[in-house]
Amino acid sequence: MENSSESNWVLNSNLNSSTVSSRNPRRIPDKTVNNNNNRLGNYIDGSVIRSVEPKDVSLRQWLDKPDRVVEPLDCLHIFMQIVETVNLAHSQGFVVQNVRPSCFVVSAFNRVSFIESVSSSDSGEDSCEDELNNQTAEFGSTGGRNSESTLFPMKHVLQMESSWYTSPEEVSGGASSCASDVYRLGVLLFELYCTSSSVEEKNATMCNLKHRVFPPQLLLKWPKEALFCLWLLHPEPASRPKIDEVLKSEFLNEPRDDLIERETFIELKEKIDEQELLLEFLLTLQQRKQEAADNLRRTVAFISSDLQEVAKLQSSISQQQGLTSHNDESTSSGSRKRVKIEPENQENTMVKSSRLMKNFKKLESAYFSTRRRALKPLVKPSNRSTQMSSDGNSFLSNNQSKRSGWINSFIDGLSKYLSFRNLKVKADLKQGDLSNSSNLVCSLGFDRDGEFFAAAGVNKKIKVFEYESILNENRDIHYSVVEMSSGSKLSSICWNNYIKGQIASSNFEGVVQIWDVTRNQVYMELKEHERRVWSVDFSWSNPTLVASGSDDGSVKLWNINQGTSVGTIKTKANVCCVQFPFDSVNTLAFGSADRRVYYYDLRNPAVPLFTLIGHNKTVSYVKFIDSSTLVSSSTDDTLKLWDLSESTSQVIDTPLQTFTGHMNVKNFVGLSVSDGYIATGSETNEVVVYHKAFPMPALSYKFNTTDPLSGDEVDGSDQFISSVCWRVQSSTLVAANSMGNIKLLDMV
Repeated sequence: MENSSESNWVLNSNLNSSTVSSRNPRRIPDKTVNNNNNRLGNYIDGSVIRSVEPKDVSLRQWLDKPDRVVEPLDCLHIFMQIVETVNLAHSQGFVVQNVRPSCFVVSAFNRVSFIESVSSSDSGEDSCEDELNNQTAEFGSTGGRNSESTLFPMKHVLQMESSWYTSPEEVSGGASSCASDVYRLGVLLFELYCTSSSVEEKNATMCNLKHRVFPPQLLLKWPKEALFCLWLLHPEPASRPKIDEVLKSEFLNEPRDDLIERETFIELKEKIDEQELLLEFLLTLQQRKQEAADNLRRTVAFISSDLQEVAKLQSSISQQQGLTSHNDESTSSGSRKRVKIEPENQENTMVKSSRLMKNFKKLESAYFSTRRRALKPLVKPSNRSTQMSSDGNSFLSNNQSKRSGWINSFIDGLSKYLSFRNLKVKADLKQGDLSNSSNLVCSLGFDRDGEFFAAAGVNKKIKVFEYESILNENRDIHYSVVEMSSGSKLSSICWNNYIKGQIASSNFEGVVQIWDVTRNQVYMELKEHERRVWSVDFSWSNPTLVASGSDDGSVKLWNINQGTSVGTIKTKANVCCVQFPFDSVNTLAFGSADRRVYYYDLRNPAVPLFTLIGHNKTVSYVKFIDSSTLVSSSTDDTLKLWDLSESTSQVIDTPLQTFTGHMNVKNFVGLSVSDGYIATGSETNEVVVYHKAFPMPALSYKFNTTDPLSGDEVDGSDQFISSVCWRVQSSTLVAANSMGNIKLLDMV
């Protein structure tokens, strides 16, 4: 990693933020009420992933600062965030276990984030200890908040902390439960409001807490808090409140206008920080265009207009901030201090500004493109748009709303583009048959839960690997958990998104096969194509519907319950790829050797709903980003982004975006999309990641070429990436090259 500020990724407990599909290297442990092995990180809604900043500090260090003064609003704000995180886990059937200060970090704005790593230990002590040591090593010398000393050494405190936060039933050998988490919340609340001046005093106080004995001064100064702690710390698990009762308690829900004002003030400051980056870009753009004098006068005029719009927005936010600050000051009391807002980390800002300047011309192009679309006049819906609307997939949007919201759209894309710096290898899958010259991987795919991924290619095999075991097992050779042999070279595979353990495949003999992975056998063979089948896809909305595209110039629709095709679309050229949208069973897109993408309403297969024209060579892949936006890949070295929502004609010849930066002139190199990020391969043996908002690569990773027998690096100029696939709801992707090398990569 290039910068310590992005060296760790954590689960943010701000439950009001939008979901970001990202990688989850730090998750709540596997232990659940039902012993379910699925990760909580796969199911949390309303959580976000953010990087640990240098000014972030472990909650343990925050609590143990020698000069810490109890600020009741700060303590309550931190406690409520952790309660919400525990509630989210319990609502999904998970026991958090590590509700301990060393497993949380606190930001400059007192935002709390969970940093517990997946650990083989049920207690998770090693992972929390490692994380806390990492923070101390990385941030302890920065001069930030973490440089403040604590009362005692970290290893010592972690050993004691584990004992402090162990519930009575766990001490007696019982299993950890949701009630145990509530007990730990009581211990945490006690620590927030109780300070100590020495190691001995701290340990004695916490040992007394085991017997529900409180310091007299805490009972006198914080009686409500002490009473609430006693409720949470009841020795009998059944007598403790459920987490939803904690959230609904009078203690957490009594009116606190000062707490609301503080939260509003912080949110306003964060919004201003987001606007400053866009304002810097627009000011630089204005300066450059004014040098072109007369012939750029109109351009400068509307850029000036946008600057005024951004300045007005910032001024409006600043006015709200000023009003909130005034109210905050006017209601200050001896027990509450005015919020101190620390400036954004300068180093992080400089890095982002450097990336902006490096790609300035392409960012400029994206800005103008976004601006033009926002100013596009309102269009009258076509019959085809009306037809799509009747299917529940209305693509029409309110142009007036787009005009007013283009700034938010642009800055959202900019933020996601700058969120990651590089691709890091999480695991290198080593197979025993790499010396085999016929090891080209043609297709990769994760199952619906991201627990398994499959690889298939010219070796006529489908190999299924368990994701977690590949990550956790350091072996010289990785073996598949399932291996299924086909009678022909395989060109494509696709997991069923509804029926777990079912895979569709296509092969060079023109056969579509349906596999039962759990039984390690072919479930069905569909043999109506006359030539090689390049692509196969399951419908997201109808798990029994499969589409396939072939060199015979046809797209066939199959019902796996019937075992025969239920529809055929004939074209004049080879069909290289097929793709169903996420939310419709009646539409389908496919790419062809005639350089076009076709979008069909399957209820009227005689004529395409739309034809997308713009590529100069064969269209090899097509993927839907959302119901109205798709991306296509071609052997003309480009990807193109298409918007189906505003078309007034059958032919769309103007893509929203053309992505360049990878090389692809003759091979299938793979294409996969996730949360606006687009991954593709390159014939330079590189994986390249774009974001849909900008035409240039955001990240790339080059495969090292090594001899499978000697391990020595060799010339890989003739090798290329042959397939890529994102893991569901994650920033992790699997990629393979023409030699059969498979790597798990993560955006960091």
